[in-house]
Amino acid sequence: MSNFLPFGLTLIDLITLLVGATAFIVVIAVWQSGIVARDPMKGRIKSLQDRRQALRAGLITEPKRRASPIKQPQGVNVMREVVKKLKLAQNETTQKVSKKMMQAGWRQKDAVVIYLFFKMVLPILIAVTAVVFVYGLGVLNGKPMMEMLVPPGAILLAFMAPDLVVKNQTQKRMDAIRKGLPDALDLMVICAEAGLTLDTALNRVTQEMGKSAPELADEFGLASIELGFLPDRRQALANLAERVPLPSVRGVVTTLVQTERYGTPLAMSLRVLSAEFRNERMMKAEEKAARLPATMTVPLILFILPTLFVVLLGPAACQISDELINR
Repeated sequence: MSNFLPFGLTLIDLITLLVGATAFIVVIAVWQSGIVARDPMKGRIKSLQDRRQALRAGLITEPKRRASPIKQPQGVNVMREVVKKLKLAQNETTQKVSKKMMQAGWRQKDAVVIYLFFKMVLPILIAVTAVVFVYGLGVLNGKPMMEMLVPPGAILLAFMAPDLVVKNQTQKRMDAIRKGLPDALDLMVICAEAGLTLDTALNRVTQEMGKSAPELADEFGLASIELGFLPDRRQALANLAERVPLPSVRGVVTTLVQTERYGTPLAMSLRVLSAEFRNERMMKAEEKAARLPATMTVPLILFILPTLFVVLLGPAACQISDELINR
């Protein structure tokens, strides 16, 4: 086959060029897909809040013209067509992936399409790359065991990479929400004692904690909007518990639902929850501090003690060596 290739190219050169072109196309698709773009939920939440305030004030009028649809990047359109043709976006799969994306804070319209696309493309791309480098270019020449283990391991890692990215982002978001929840509850207690309603208190917390805890402010802002638009207020609170699968947030949602149902004082319930979560946060900090000596034992033995031995015993060892040489 090498005889039919131009410019003296070999089969390995052709495969390498195809792999490089595929990797370049994937990078361009990632860049245009919106993963590196700004999150459009901020502008959407702000527009929904403005519309709700206008509806309350009775100032809304019929729109004169319909807004033009937002143009999607070309890379997203290509991904959508590929996922559609391969029938990857099934109903159950889409619901599960959409729930994962919401928990990770990625609420773009095409987040599910991007996830499914890379879930399919990355293993193929990594498989071709591993085969070219291992068997074509002979990177691991002379190591048959590594040649057998590296391609399957690379394919498995590429298959798990999207899930690991989503899981890591979700964990970081949940940790940030957990840290900011006691302060948010304290602010909600102040708002409730001032006579504000639940949705107004959530909106106020969103405005005040937008910089200190943006993840929690985002969730509370969306919950405030749903409380104003959804016919069932309990459904809006249930959506908050579904987006943030934390026991503390579920406890807050349960308390708010009971307050809505039985008419119990909101400030009293929130004050008890705030004190409980603050004590829990302090206990976790004390637990980490108590584990610190045991955690530092291994680094102390491996990195600090050898250095101390070299610094303390090094001059004496050098002096003894010089004395022995001179004799």
